[in-house]
Amino acid sequence: MANSWRQSALAERHRALGSNLEDWNGMGTAWTYATDLADAHEAIRTRAGLMDVSGLKKVHYVGPHAESLLDYATSRDISKVYPGKSVYATFLNEAGKFVDDCVIYRTGPNAFMVVHGAGNGYEMLVRSAQGRQVAILFDDDLHDLSLQGPLAVDFLEQHVDGIRELAYFHHLQTRLFGCPVMISRTGYTGERGYEIFCKAADAPLIWDSILEQGAAMGIVPCAFTTLDWLRVESYLLFFPYDNSEKYPFDNEPAGDTLWELGLDFTVSPTKTEFRGGHEHARLQGKERFKIFGVLVDSQEAAGEGDTLWADGRQVGVITCAMYSRLTGKSMAIARLEPGYAEQGTPLEVKGQLNTAAIAHTLPFDDPEKTKRTAKG
Repeated sequence: MANSWRQSALAERHRALGSNLEDWNGMGTAWTYATDLADAHEAIRTRAGLMDVSGLKKVHYVGPHAESLLDYATSRDISKVYPGKSVYATFLNEAGKFVDDCVIYRTGPNAFMVVHGAGNGYEMLVRSAQGRQVAILFDDDLHDLSLQGPLAVDFLEQHVDGIRELAYFHHLQTRLFGCPVMISRTGYTGERGYEIFCKAADAPLIWDSILEQGAAMGIVPCAFTTLDWLRVESYLLFFPYDNSEKYPFDNEPAGDTLWELGLDFTVSPTKTEFRGGHEHARLQGKERFKIFGVLVDSQEAAGEGDTLWADGRQVGVITCAMYSRLTGKSMAIARLEPGYAEQGTPLEVKGQLNTAAIAHTLPFDDPEKTKRTAKG
C-alpha cells in the first residue's frame, strides 16, 4: 500500500475479505478480495453488490462564486443543476483536451459537492478559485459506499422512505440505520444503483448492516476491480487507463478530445464559454481515433494493451477487457482508428490473446440505458 495518505474507515473489513489494499488516489483500496471476481460481477448484474469507493476525491465548494467557478471549469451549464440534482461533467484544458471527469451535486443555493476520480480537475479548480468568494473543503471524512444492482432499490426501500421515487442523477438527505447520509442515484456499473455518502465513523455500521441484512437477497461485498468488468459492458471510461496518458501518440502531448472519447454529450447544448470550449468545437471532425467496442472470438479475456490489426497493420489497442460467464462473450474497450470503428469490421487481436474479433458498438449491455434510468 505504498504512498497511501488517505485512510478508509473500512480498511480492516477489506483485509478480512482478503484484500492487500492497493493504493488508488492516495487511499488503500480493495482491488480484489479472496472471492472470484466473476461472482461479484454476477451479483451486481443479477442481484446487488456493495463496494467501498471512498478513494474518490470528494470536495465541497461553497460561496456566492461557486456556481461561476464550476460553470467555467466544466462542460455543463451549472445553472440547470438545482438542489437535489447532480450531473456528470468533464474538464478540458486550454487545448480542448480531456483532463478529468466528475459528478457535480448541488446541495444548496451556493453549495456544491464535486466527486472526482484520478484526474487533475480538483487542482484546476483550486487554482481557479484564487481571488473568488468560494470556500473549498477536501472531505475525507465523507465515505462513499456504492450499492449497485437490480435489487438495490428493493433493499433500500425497506429502510428509506421515498427511495423508489428518487430519479436518476438525483440525491436526498436522509438517515440509514440511524445514521445521517446523503443517498444519490448514481454509480459506475450500468445498473440501477445508489451511492451512500456517510461519515467515516458511521461507515462500518452501514457496511455491516447492508451485508448482514441483505445476505438473504444475495447482496455481497465486491472489490474495486469488479468495476473493470462492468465498465467494459457499459461503456464507462476510467482515467487514465483508456487515455493517451497511457497510450500516447508519437510526438504529441497527452490529451484526447471529447469527440474521440465519445464524451461530447457532456457539453451542454448552448454552452461555448468554458475552459477549452472553443478548441473543443474546432476539433470536431479531426478525430485521430475513437473509443469503440471489440467482440473477441474467445472464451478468455483479451489482455490490456493487446493490439488490434486489420489490412496488415495495427489499427488500435485494447484498453480494458473481460469475459462474461453470464453472456459467454469476450468483450473489450479499445482505441480504434476512425475508419475501423464501424459495427462488424473484422479485426485480429495480437498479444496475450491471438484470435479474430470484430468491432462492436458500445455499450454491450443495456444500450438504451433502461436499467439505470428505470422509474418506480
